[in-house]
Amino acid sequence: MNIRIRSCILALMLLGAANLCQASIGRVQIAQIQRSVAQLLRSQTAGLPGKVSFTLGTIDARLNLHVCAAPEAFIPPGVRLWGNASVGVRCDGSQPWTIYIPVSVKVLADVVVAAHELAQGQSIQASDLAVQKADLGRLPLAVITDPRQALGRIATLSIAPGQPLRQDLLRSPPVIQQGQSVTVRALGPGFQVSAEGRAVNTAAEGQIAMVRTDTGRTVSGIAHLGGIVDVQ
Repeated sequence: MNIRIRSCILALMLLGAANLCQASIGRVQIAQIQRSVAQLLRSQTAGLPGKVSFTLGTIDARLNLHVCAAPEAFIPPGVRLWGNASVGVRCDGSQPWTIYIPVSVKVLADVVVAAHELAQGQSIQASDLAVQKADLGRLPLAVITDPRQALGRIATLSIAPGQPLRQDLLRSPPVIQQGQSVTVRALGPGFQVSAEGRAVNTAAEGQIAMVRTDTGRTVSGIAHLGGIVDVQ
């Protein structure tokens, strides 16, 4: 075998070894990216109610990414980690890159549903509620997970049996009625001044109530149970 043939064989062997090395680096890089995304998902979903599980989408091994010692996963603006979402991964340095990995997050938790049909304007009692397991990722953000959040509130629309209750389907009952006689309190450091007045509007607990005082002045404050309106 002449020198030229041996040189060609050696070059092919070296080229093959380089390709194998490059493929190995690719597998290592993908594993690093997956670990970074999984760590982020575990930390960001730790406070969610119920049982959380997630799956990562496939990373295209053909992506031409420069080797990164510490890829950093991040949540893109406006993304919530429920249901189907995307998580970003970036690498800083002289040859930076950013990719996005599809993820599916399942949050199995208790959800409050209507035990039977609820009429519009009905005040919610404990017998009106039931609890079922559901994936929060497939439900609106305003879904109610604790029956105490619904007790005593009023249905703004008719609610079908088994329908999950949402915050926007319920309203708080009024604690002050329009025309009612109320007490206006002005609170400050070391003092409290009160006066009588009449409510201009109906307001629930924590809402703004307008009050016309005995002097004819109209003030606004926070409505509280017992006909109390606190003003600054």
